[in-house]
Amino acid sequence: MKSTASTSDKILDIAQSLIVAGGYNGFSYADIADAIGIRKASIHHHFPTKAELVSVLVDRYTKQAAAGLQSLREQAASPADQLQFYIDYWRSCIENAAQPFCVCAMLASEMQMLPDEVASRVRAHFRNLAAWLTSVLQAGVEQGLFRLDRPEDQAQMLMASVHGAMLSARALGEPGLFIAVVGPEVAKLRAVTP
Repeated sequence: MKSTASTSDKILDIAQSLIVAGGYNGFSYADIADAIGIRKASIHHHFPTKAELVSVLVDRYTKQAAAGLQSLREQAASPADQLQFYIDYWRSCIENAAQPFCVCAMLASEMQMLPDEVASRVRAHFRNLAAWLTSVLQAGVEQGLFRLDRPEDQAQMLMASVHGAMLSARALGEPGLFIAVVGPEVAKLRAVTP
């Protein structure tokens, strides 16, 4: 039983790295088989279709992200700290590849071409992230740390800024661009209005 889980995890890990490198349509089971050293039939045994494989991958990624966000909530002293840790996590992803690139961001860029079962999971991931950001911003407003009218709207703008900045920094090969884009958005939240 252990080798089955291990093989499944290896398949998912390789699929994630291939999606981050080239998107949903940028890899095949042959690519995974070559990377792991198994036959394509073995991959089909674990994941009969590519859509099923990527659906399981997105589910795993979403669970990991939810656990990470919950950990931030438990460890960070304030909503401002939680937001900063979130930004720093993605900055490290861009600056030194210490963290893997957001697989859901890559998949979202291909949303029109994704099978429905994958697309619905990618949407759910972003809904979950928006809900977490909204809760952090709302708590920050209640504690007098942030100044904004509609936390839901600001959460969407912040999420778009973070993911857009990741893509821009990656596309242009300029890691500093991430903070150049995201920094002012966060500063606006903390700004004291006259």
